[in-house]
Amino acid sequence: MKKVTLFIIVLFSLLSCNRTENETEEVVVSIPQPVIEQFGFKFSDFNVSYDTIRRGDTFGSIMEGQNSGDKQVYDIVQKVKDTFDVRIMRIGKPFTLLRSKDRYKKLQAFIYQPDRGTYYVVDFRDSVAVHKRIRPILIKQRTIAGSLDGSLSEALNKQRVDGALASKLTKVYAWSIDFFKLKKGDKFGITFTERYIDDTIYDGVDSLKAAFFEYKGKTIYAFPFAQNEASGKLDYYDEEGKALKNFFLKAPLKFVNITSHYTKNRFHPVQLIWKAHKGTDYAAPTGTPIMTTASGVVEQTGYTAGNGNFVKVKHDRTYSTQYLHMSKIIARRGQHVNQGDVIGKVGSTGLATGPHVCYRFWKNGVQVDALRLKLPNSEPMDRRNLPRFMVQMKPLKRELDSISNLTYKR
Repeated sequence: MKKVTLFIIVLFSLLSCNRTENETEEVVVSIPQPVIEQFGFKFSDFNVSYDTIRRGDTFGSIMEGQNSGDKQVYDIVQKVKDTFDVRIMRIGKPFTLLRSKDRYKKLQAFIYQPDRGTYYVVDFRDSVAVHKRIRPILIKQRTIAGSLDGSLSEALNKQRVDGALASKLTKVYAWSIDFFKLKKGDKFGITFTERYIDDTIYDGVDSLKAAFFEYKGKTIYAFPFAQNEASGKLDYYDEEGKALKNFFLKAPLKFVNITSHYTKNRFHPVQLIWKAHKGTDYAAPTGTPIMTTASGVVEQTGYTAGNGNFVKVKHDRTYSTQYLHMSKIIARRGQHVNQGDVIGKVGSTGLATGPHVCYRFWKNGVQVDALRLKLPNSEPMDRRNLPRFMVQMKPLKRELDSISNLTYKR
C-alpha cells in the first residue's frame, strides 16, 4: 500500500513539473513592437502627439503650451524665420509634437505639414535647427476603360479615379463633345498618370496621356502634343493629328440652355412683332459668367435700349462676336481677351423678358448663325511635326485599344 501511495505521489509530481514547464514556455513568448519611422525620426524613441491647427492657434501659443516662455519663443522664431515663416500656418493643417520619454517630457521636435508633400521640422534636441523637407513623389501610369451609367464623374468614381480628371477631360473635349448629351452605355478609355507620395500616399491625378470617347457613333481620340518642344505648350489632337480645339467655343456659357435660335422671322416677346432674330439666346441665372468664345480685342462695350449692356469682341479680320443683355460688364474697350475669359455676367437689361445672353456672330461684317457655321480649328498640326506626333501617339493608342478590347470583349 505504501508503495502504491509513493508511486501516485511521484507520478503527480512529474505531471505537475511538466505542466509548469509548459506554462513557463508560453509565458516567455513575446512579440517585438514595430519601430515606426516618419519625418526622419524613430517614433518609438519619443512620446508622440498628433494635432491640427485650430482657430486662434499660433506657433507661439503652441510653444507656450510646451512650457516655453515669451522670450524663448521669440528667440526660436528669429532662428527659424529664414526657412520657416511661422505665419504661414493655416487652420486644419496637421502638426506633430515629439517629446522625450522621461519624466520631463521635454519637447524634442515640432513638425508642421502645409500639404501632403511638404513638411517643416523644428528640431530642439541640441540647438534649435529647422529644415524644410519635400517628400519624394512617384508617378504611376494607369489605363482604364468603361461605359457610362450616369455622369462621367460617377463612372470615374467607380474606378476610384480622382474627380479632377473628369474636369480635365471636359476641358480637353469642350470643342467636340457636349458631355450633357452623353448617353448611358457610351464607352470611354483613358490613360493618365497619378502621384504617390513616399510610394504609398495617393496625391491625385498628375496628367492626361490619352483618351477616347464614343460620341454619336464616332470614336474621338485625344492625345497631348507640344508642337514647340522648347515651350512645352500642349494642345490635343486626334489619331490623325487634327486639332481637337476649335477657334471658337460652342457657347459663351459653361451650361447650355438654348431658348431661341437664329432665325429670319421670330415673334419678339417684348415688342410683340415679327422680326429677324440674328443671334442665339442662352438662358441662365442672373450673374452667370459669360465667356468670350475666342481670343481677340474688345471692340465695343456699352448700353443700348434694345441690347442692354453688351460687349463686342473682334477676333480677326473675318470674325467678331457680341454678347447682349448683361447685368454687368467686366471687360473694357481695347482689352485683349483670351478664349474662355469672363467678360460679363448674365442679366436681362434692354429688351429681355428674363435673364439670358443673346450671342451674335459676324463673318466678314455679316451676322450669321454660329451654330450652323463650320468654324476653323486653332493651331493645326505642322506637317513637319506629324512624324514625331505619330511616334508618341501610336503606343498610347495601342494601350487604350488593348484595355478597351479586354473590357468590352470585342
